[in-house]
Amino acid sequence: MSVETVTTRPEDHRIAWLAALAIAIHVLEAAIPSPVPGLKPGLANLVTLLALLAFGWRTAVWVSLLRVLVGSLILGSFLTPTFMLSLAGALASLLALGLGRGLARRWLGPLGLSLLASLGHISGQFALAYTLFIPHPGLWHLYPPLLTAALIFGILNGIIANLALQGVGRLRPTQQETASRT
Repeated sequence: MSVETVTTRPEDHRIAWLAALAIAIHVLEAAIPSPVPGLKPGLANLVTLLALLAFGWRTAVWVSLLRVLVGSLILGSFLTPTFMLSLAGALASLLALGLGRGLARRWLGPLGLSLLASLGHISGQFALAYTLFIPHPGLWHLYPPLLTAALIFGILNGIIANLALQGVGRLRPTQQETASRT
């Protein structure tokens, strides 16, 4: 029987650290009581935004998807409606971030991207909720107040991301790591 070794790269370690941070925040946010069910500040999504800005699209996707998957396993919500809504929000948020980063790179900074992500997140969740769980027009009456909350949290997360980018800069790949990738 042969033993296989797995070779990891610095990027793998970075993704693991960022995903672990996002998962920890995700679990902590779930423990905080909310006056409105499902209303959260989305601080775990902040890690995804920082990953995108500091390390690129691939890292952001890994961090976001690992957060949703592992977070749901820890919280016991894997494959439940909560998991599906979380995944829909994460995917819609990633789509918004990807489009925003790709199409409007020079006009959108952390605040603009955070707003796009929060709008994408809540819109993805509502689209899935309407399609799979509550196909009633009354559901859309909840959209304006929750969209307003998403805008507020998106602004706050964008401000935090702007401030945090200086600290994340220390995690950027060194010139030696960058050269070894090519």
